[in-house]
Amino acid sequence: MSSTTFPELTFRPKLSFLSEPQINEIHWASLEVLERTGMVIKHPRILAALAEAGCRVVGERVRFPSYLVEQCIRQAPSRLVLGDRHGKRSVFLQSDYSWFGPSLDCLSYLDPTDGSRGPMKVEHCEGIARLVDGLPNFKWSMTTGMIQDCPAAIADKVAARIAMTHTKKSLIFCCNTVENLRDIYEMALVVTDGKENFDNAPLLLHYSETLAPLTYYGPAMDKLIFCCEHHLPVIIVSAPQSGATGPASLTGNLVLANAEALSGLVISQIISPGTPFVYGIQSTIMDMRTTIFCYGAIEQTMILSAAAQMARFYGLPIFSVAGCTDSKYNDAQAGIEAAIQCLAIAASGSGLVHDCGGWLDHGSIASPENLVMVNEIVSMVMQYMKGMPTNPESLAVDLIDEIGPGGNYLLHPSTRKLCREMFIPKLFDRSMAEKPGQPKFDERLRSLTLDLMKHETRPLAEDKARELERMEKSWYKAVA
Repeated sequence: MSSTTFPELTFRPKLSFLSEPQINEIHWASLEVLERTGMVIKHPRILAALAEAGCRVVGERVRFPSYLVEQCIRQAPSRLVLGDRHGKRSVFLQSDYSWFGPSLDCLSYLDPTDGSRGPMKVEHCEGIARLVDGLPNFKWSMTTGMIQDCPAAIADKVAARIAMTHTKKSLIFCCNTVENLRDIYEMALVVTDGKENFDNAPLLLHYSETLAPLTYYGPAMDKLIFCCEHHLPVIIVSAPQSGATGPASLTGNLVLANAEALSGLVISQIISPGTPFVYGIQSTIMDMRTTIFCYGAIEQTMILSAAAQMARFYGLPIFSVAGCTDSKYNDAQAGIEAAIQCLAIAASGSGLVHDCGGWLDHGSIASPENLVMVNEIVSMVMQYMKGMPTNPESLAVDLIDEIGPGGNYLLHPSTRKLCREMFIPKLFDRSMAEKPGQPKFDERLRSLTLDLMKHETRPLAEDKARELERMEKSWYKAVA
């Protein structure tokens, strides 16, 4: 069995949640929603641009012709590459590969030193940014906290400044106003040494949302226009809540979310053809007992697995969700929900996957310990996603014959070589039996988290750090 005559066979595990006929039906239903029902858009400039492009506009109601939607799908880039602050192209949104990242805009912080919960502060954001920078499975970062110890009008900009200072990774962010968006973009240009470098490997990706069902409000459109005019990559996320702001039928909820996401695509391509656009769906159910937006619900993973297939059908990069929980603590519930989500979403082929750890209590609490735990879960998921290569060495027919019946493989050179490819956990315990004083899972997690939070990011160049600090001081002065 010669390697010269036997090609290596590889296969990445894949989860198909929808059949091809189902995908077509959801696409056609979404086109029907956009053409028959349409969207309410509260922005005169966007309304005028859509009317000129061929949409039927009556007041603030816009109905999108199917041909225009499909034309814009073909026009949008199918691939997006993000870079780190040094200009290295590091996140490749293409095919069905997943890139995991942390969570966004938590109000509270779960302190790993004593387990206390309190308001998110500047120091907490800094600690999480450094931690994310050091966690190998998080390939990009987010503005994790809604900082409570600075003026609300500038808290989003301060969080972005902290992220760009304390991690080198590309940053997904959201902000309140187009003015704040401009300031965050200008910081990124400072960090990346200008627009030419930024455009070659964008450090930023702006996150925006529709207002379900079927509505865009003015400030969101202002920010979308800014992104399109500056060639700043943008995500439009649709997040209808099944049974509340979307149909209780999961399929109907996906149709609504898909229509909203496609409307954002059309608007971006009308404003500036070729704008880097990421299709985003973050839909889940409403728990009818509590009314919460359920981040740990299995139905969310079902909807998002289907959404990943819709994105591939359109040839668009996708922004998805996995690794989060409705639990108030970093407990068994948090681990179970995160593990199921991360494996299913990776196997579904989602691209940018956010909320992977750090997001407890349906999106209100940031937890460094949870980030560390989900980082370990993602290690296992990525090992699974490698699949099982098939070649003469891996089939091991010659080796099996060499060792023969009754032998063992422990001392064979191939074992020494291949065992290095096995997943070795840093957090999970595989020891044989419990010994007196052996640390439990919670203790191991806390110890590992506190150790990892000592990570020091490679410092931002001194002149750039000074310029970001000068900009931040001007914001404080403006709101004083």
